[in-house]
Amino acid sequence: MPLKRKVRYGMVGGGPGAFIGAVHRKAAALDGEIELIAGAFSSDAKKSRKQGEELFLDPARVYGSWKEMAEKERKLPEGERIDFVSIVTPNASHFAIARAFIEAGFHVVCDKPMTTTIEDAEALCKLVKKHDVVFALTHNYTGYPMVKQARELVRQGKLGKIQKIVAEYSQGWILAVSGMSIWRLDPKHAGISSAIGDIGVHALNLTQYVTGLELESICADLTSFGEGYELEDDANILVHFKGGARGIIVASQISAGEENGLRLRVYGDKAGLDWKQENPNYLDVLRADGPAEVWKRGNDYLAPIVKHNTRIPSGHPEGFIEGFANVYRNAGRTIAAGLAGEKPGEFDTDFPTVQDGARGVHFIHMAVESGKKRAWVDAAYVPPG
Repeated sequence: MPLKRKVRYGMVGGGPGAFIGAVHRKAAALDGEIELIAGAFSSDAKKSRKQGEELFLDPARVYGSWKEMAEKERKLPEGERIDFVSIVTPNASHFAIARAFIEAGFHVVCDKPMTTTIEDAEALCKLVKKHDVVFALTHNYTGYPMVKQARELVRQGKLGKIQKIVAEYSQGWILAVSGMSIWRLDPKHAGISSAIGDIGVHALNLTQYVTGLELESICADLTSFGEGYELEDDANILVHFKGGARGIIVASQISAGEENGLRLRVYGDKAGLDWKQENPNYLDVLRADGPAEVWKRGNDYLAPIVKHNTRIPSGHPEGFIEGFANVYRNAGRTIAAGLAGEKPGEFDTDFPTVQDGARGVHFIHMAVESGKKRAWVDAAYVPPG
């Protein structure tokens, strides 16, 4: 760490009972390099204070709203205020919060999807460039070591020319809560999409991270199986990538019995890859001219960037929290380097950025447009900034 102290952050959202806020806090703390010192944990000031008490924070640094937090933290001396903000609120609030903290000079770590509109996503790209801040998006699955190994094999040409990609993210949780009020299915909070916005963007981001391919066009079939839902709970999308590769992206919240079934298969004209999130320490390498291989996390034959993102020896499972932690650690070290006037380490800038966020938001909107038209749409996009 280039700084002689921990990187300090504040959190917006993640109050009592919030699953993802607790995940972010555990991940940020894992390596002992990042410290939570402030927060506006709920739109309800009492709940925010309660969460602050449970986290043993200074009551003066626990705020009743994110607006109060941005304003008061900005006025503190540089040696006391937060270095970045972590945004773990429902989708529709991401833009306003991120914009306020960026304009106040703070770096940002934000949950996905980055915004609910393309215009807001593009605005954030421009703001990040204007204010020269670090913006990390928590597409945590890119943090898994064997995902990074998959990307290295593609980069090295071991698969040959990529021809087909199948990215699947299947869950069944909505079936168990049918009839309940769910913010992810409410456009006021989730935006224009549920299944794609919640998990489909993970499948796309994982695909693009590993292969480096950009979208050309898509054809989406969106369905709402649950009664009374305004947003889709199942999506099946055909994809054409620039360069000729073809693909399928599946995002489902109604697949009975599925838990967190994220899976990526990439096929070239020489070999293929198969990675499963529920068994993340193994990468299957499929050969066109020989037997399949199983590559295992924690071994010396893996690429240097994989070792950089591995904490424990082979045979000891690493997973969900560690994937998040790699995003936080790399972003934190990049922020620390900037604060110290130094360059980040070789692998420290390896985290999803505001540009990745804009790609994801564009994908959501193009998929919804395609689903409504029941037709192919142009999905090519280059984020600004």
